Amino acid sequence: MRGNGICTAVLSLVERLRERGIEVKVMACENPVSEGLQPDFPLKHFKFPFFEPLIYSSGFRYATYSKVIAANAILWADVVHLCEGFPLEAKVVRLARKLGKPCVGTFHLFTENITANLGMRKARMLNYLLTLWWRKSVYDHCTHVHCPTETVKRHLLDNGFKSEMRVITNGMSIPDELSPACTPLENPVTVLCVGRLASEKSQETLLDAMKYSRYAHRIQLHFAGRGPRQKRYEKMADKLVKRGIVTYRPLFGFYSAEQLRELTRQAYLYIHCAWVEVEGLSCAEAIMEGVVPVIAEGRLTATSQFALDRRSLFPERDARTLADRIDWWIEHPEERTAMSKCYSESVKKYDAVEATDQMIQMYKDCLNR
Repeated sequence: MRGNGICTAVLSLVERLRERGIEVKVMACENPVSEGLQPDFPLKHFKFPFFEPLIYSSGFRYATYSKVIAANAILWADVVHLCEGFPLEAKVVRLARKLGKPCVGTFHLFTENITANLGMRKARMLNYLLTLWWRKSVYDHCTHVHCPTETVKRHLLDNGFKSEMRVITNGMSIPDELSPACTPLENPVTVLCVGRLASEKSQETLLDAMKYSRYAHRIQLHFAGRGPRQKRYEKMADKLVKRGIVTYRPLFGFYSAEQLRELTRQAYLYIHCAWVEVEGLSCAEAIMEGVVPVIAEGRLTATSQFALDRRSLFPERDARTLADRIDWWIEHPEERTAMSKCYSESVKKYDAVEATDQMIQMYKDCLNR
């Protein structure tokens, strides 16, 4: 489903490969929107008992395995690309081996992305066991594993993954001429946070930071995204208003790509609070528009790679330090203006063109094994 990073990354890659003249077909759960884009090999929707409302609100739909459909898809392909490590992919990789077709896999999710949404932030043993199952049932049967970031590669090496790993950004479209907006400091100070409203994205850290910020009364928080925690965050926002901590009620909305781009260009700062993040290209997209970021730093968040110095970093889930960072950038608008262009230029290495070249080379290497 649209609205989550995996879907965005996969659809973008498919489109770019087809533009290069490579035949690509997708096997996935059928699209619930009848007039929307449908997979080439549609699978029936698998509804998880009890957890389905949470899964759906997070922008995901899981598929029911069909051996007939999977066999047709595998026999059509030269290379099978697995985008997750769930039971469906485990069955597909076993069938692909029987049919003599090589597989590559992308590590799009940490197990913590799942357990955090189930209210188990500290389930270390469960996360270890899930990662072990993903490795043994899916990824160790792939010739190559695509790691969107070095953080993912280190995590997989620490967990004994055996396949060859390629660090390749999911990539984004970067125009030939960058024109950062560099929004001036004015009231209200728009602070933007983009992402699914979910536990591991930790948007509550930004809301809590307003309690410690000297400029909370000048700040307009804007959350772009939807997810299972939206009502909870809206209640937190209401309390900030009622207590007189913020003057401008935090805004929540879900936007098209063009609407989000325009919203981003109006922001003074971009905040990324996630403590679990495989890459976080929404942050890079904001940086491309000239918005200076403040990014959570932690063991499982790769988004901190986009920060150019410590002024744009804070320890994960540390609301006080986040408030200090926000206040510093508000107090130093000239530094923010100077860094705007630096940040905009820094995203060029995440260009989708080069990333596509590297993905194609990985497929070739897979076939030549």
